[in-house]
Amino acid sequence: MKHIIKIIIIIIGLGQMLQAQDQLNRYLETAAENNPELQAKFNEYMAALEVAPQVKALPDPKLAFAWFISPVETREGPQQLKISASQYFPWFGTLEAKKSAAVQNAKAKYEVFKQTRSRLFQEVKVEFYNLYFNERAITITMDNIQLLQSIRQMAIVKIESGLVSMVDEYRIQMEINELENQLALLRDEKWALQTGFRNLLNAGNDLNMILPDTLRRSDFPLKKQAVLDSIQAGNHQLLKLDFKQAVLTHRKRAAKKAGMPDFSVGLTYTLIGEGENNASGKDAFVFPSVGITIPLYRKKYNAMVNEVAYLEVANQKKKESKKDALETLFEKTWNNYQDAGRRIVLYEKQANLARRALNLLESEYASENTDFEEILRMERKVLKYNLEFEKAKTDKQAAIAFIRYLMGR
Repeated sequence: MKHIIKIIIIIIGLGQMLQAQDQLNRYLETAAENNPELQAKFNEYMAALEVAPQVKALPDPKLAFAWFISPVETREGPQQLKISASQYFPWFGTLEAKKSAAVQNAKAKYEVFKQTRSRLFQEVKVEFYNLYFNERAITITMDNIQLLQSIRQMAIVKIESGLVSMVDEYRIQMEINELENQLALLRDEKWALQTGFRNLLNAGNDLNMILPDTLRRSDFPLKKQAVLDSIQAGNHQLLKLDFKQAVLTHRKRAAKKAGMPDFSVGLTYTLIGEGENNASGKDAFVFPSVGITIPLYRKKYNAMVNEVAYLEVANQKKKESKKDALETLFEKTWNNYQDAGRRIVLYEKQANLARRALNLLESEYASENTDFEEILRMERKVLKYNLEFEKAKTDKQAAIAFIRYLMGR
């Protein structure tokens, strides 16, 4: 029967944790749909997608009209009107290079969007865990107040029997007053945490806040080196710098082609009026006319190429610096994750031992004149260890959320 009861308790606990995870996932969906910063980054990405069609297109053709105020006489007759059209063509591959640069820049913008989304999800999770800890701290504090009230009743009985002095009741009332003050502070913090959580989700005051009774205690599924490799390969900030490097590669190609000749092709149509011999003029049609731009000022074009080359080196150095910073940040977070796991085990044991010790002290106090100060000291340890246990669980989940953020997941 005991084993059956344990299995039922485990099943109920798993069901509550799964329900809490589903609720957290709904909060993440709400944040993804409503958060204004995330929407801004997505629209910046959509705007970047519209650049490629612009740079890929040829320049607009030119159409010119000329009206002769004083017609120019020709053998065929006076020239009255001239119409010309021309089209400019950059050097072969120039437009393709610009288009490729725009496409890679749009991909970099998309990584910025995904990085913003990952950071938002990590912040939502951390605030969710903070709300959970605040709620558990309120519950634990209220339980300790009730515990002190029961000890106070014991003390009153002994005082009325003349076994102890009024000092015991005064001491316990002082403890209760301090806990009630702490409880009021926790309730004030609750409203501040809820406000910050709603703002992350860009939700109204009618948001239904559902928190779990306990947090899951699962470990991170990957080993340390595997996580670090995943960060180096999938972090959105590093991927953005990779796409920026590709942008610069295509920009350098376009800069080199800018130093090559460009061409223009045009045609001219001239309207010729009647000549002095009263004969109808014969209109002139010229096709084609070909033009070429000669890039003589080489310093300008060399500077364009050198500019991009320096930017390539700068971007590569940024990536190296970012990789080092991410590795340092990961090491600190991994240490926090491991420390939280150790603290969970420690404070769970300490809380159980402190509770047993307090029960023994209460029994001894009820039958003997045990030192009342020892009961109060042990009660403080029960409160401390219970709070530290919940804080360790919260810290562990927050560390896991930050590791996933660094991995770009």
